[in-house]
Amino acid sequence: MTRETIAEIEVWDVRFPTSRQRDGSDAMNPFPDYSAAYVVLRTSSGYCGYSLVFTVGRGNDLQADAIRALEPLVVGLPVDDVIGDTRGLSRRLVGDSQFRWLGPEKGAIHMAAGGIVNAVWDLAARRAGRPLWQLLAELEPEEVVGLVDFRYLRDALTEDEALAILRRAEPGKVERLDRLLADGHPAYTTTPGWLGYDDDKLQRLCREAVDEGFDLIKLKVGADLEDDVRRFALARATVGPAIRLAIDANQIWGVPEAIEWVERLRPFDPYWIEEPTSPDDILGHAAIRRASTPIRVATGEHAANAVIFKQLLQSQAIDVVQIDACRVAGVNENVAIILLAAKFGMPVCPHAGGVGLCELVQHLSMFDYLAVSGTQEGRWVEYVDHLHEHFVEPARVIGGRYVAPRRPGSGAEMHATSVESFRFPDGEQWRPGMAG
Repeated sequence: MTRETIAEIEVWDVRFPTSRQRDGSDAMNPFPDYSAAYVVLRTSSGYCGYSLVFTVGRGNDLQADAIRALEPLVVGLPVDDVIGDTRGLSRRLVGDSQFRWLGPEKGAIHMAAGGIVNAVWDLAARRAGRPLWQLLAELEPEEVVGLVDFRYLRDALTEDEALAILRRAEPGKVERLDRLLADGHPAYTTTPGWLGYDDDKLQRLCREAVDEGFDLIKLKVGADLEDDVRRFALARATVGPAIRLAIDANQIWGVPEAIEWVERLRPFDPYWIEEPTSPDDILGHAAIRRASTPIRVATGEHAANAVIFKQLLQSQAIDVVQIDACRVAGVNENVAIILLAAKFGMPVCPHAGGVGLCELVQHLSMFDYLAVSGTQEGRWVEYVDHLHEHFVEPARVIGGRYVAPRRPGSGAEMHATSVESFRFPDGEQWRPGMAG
C-alpha cells in the first residue's frame, strides 16, 4: 500500500488594497496593504492543509519565495510521520544549517517555517474532523509537552514545570468547554482606532464598538503627541470611563520618548501601551514598564521567537503577552510561548490586526483557556472588522466575544475567487483603474 506523502506546496502572493481607505494605518505603517503569502499544502491523496503568513504589502513576494525555498525540505515526507511529529518537522525547518544562517530563528525564513508548520496543523485538524482549538485541547498533557522544543527555554521553563501547568488545568476542562461553546471568548477591537481615520469616524466607530459589546478598544498613537492627546480625549469622552482604552505605538518610539508620551496620555487612563519601542529591546521595555505602572506594557506581535518572550518575562518587562499566529515558527512555538506565559502568570492577549489573523489566533487562545491557563480573566483576542469575507469560515464576534469555530481546520482557507481576484500583481483588483 502506497503511503500518503506531502506532494507539493503552492504559495500565492495575495494583497488587499487597504491603504486606499487607510484601514490598518498606524504610526509605523501609514499606508498598509494587508497581504498574505497564502499556502496550500497538498498531499499525494489530494488532501490539503492551508495557512498564510501576514505582511503589509511590499515584500509579500519575498515572504512567498521564502516559503517556496523550504518546500524541498518537506515534499515527499510521509503525512502520518509529519503529523505525528510536528516538533520534528519544526526542528527540520528551523534548524536547517544553511537556512538558519539567515536568521537564526527570525525574519522571513522563520515565518516561512511557521507557514508550513501551520499548514500541517490545519491538515491534521481536518483529518481529525476537529477545529484546531479542539484538537489541541484534547491532547494529553504529555502530548502537549511533546510539541515544544525546550532547548533554549529550560532556564525559565522545564518539561516537568510545563507538565505540572497542564495537569493543574485539567480539572474543570469539561465545564470550561461548555462555557466556551455557549459564551465564546472575549474580544477587543482595534477597528475604531486606525491612525488615518478622521475624528468623526473615530467617534462613530467607538460608539458602534460599545453598542456591539466590546469593553476594550485600542487606538493607534505615535505620529503626533498633541494629536494623540486630542484623539484620546475624544475617544474617552465618547465611550465614558467604564470602557477600557488601550494604546498601540507600533514600535515608533525610543525609550525616553515612550515614557514621556505615555505620561502625557495617562490622564485618559490607558489600559495598556502596546509595542512602545523596538521589539528586541527587553531592557527598554522593562524601563518603560517601571515608569508607566500601573499602565500595563504589552508586546509580542513582532517578537521573533520564544526566546524573546522568555527574556521579556524573566526581566519583568511586560504585563501582557501578545502572541501572533504568523510571526514565530507556527503552532508549536506558540504553544511554548503560551506555557511560558502561564509559568510567569501573565495573560495572553493575541495580536490579530491583519488579514486572516483573527481566523487563526482565536484557536490558540481557546486552547490556552481550556488546557493551559484555565481562565479568561484579563484576556482578550484582538478583532478588526476587515476582510473576513474572503475566508471559508470567517471569524465571528457576537456581543464582543469570539464564537468558537466548529469547522475542522485552523480557519486559514480562503475562497478561491478571492485568491484569484486579489493575487498580485495580475489579479482583477490590482488592474489599472481599480484604485479609489
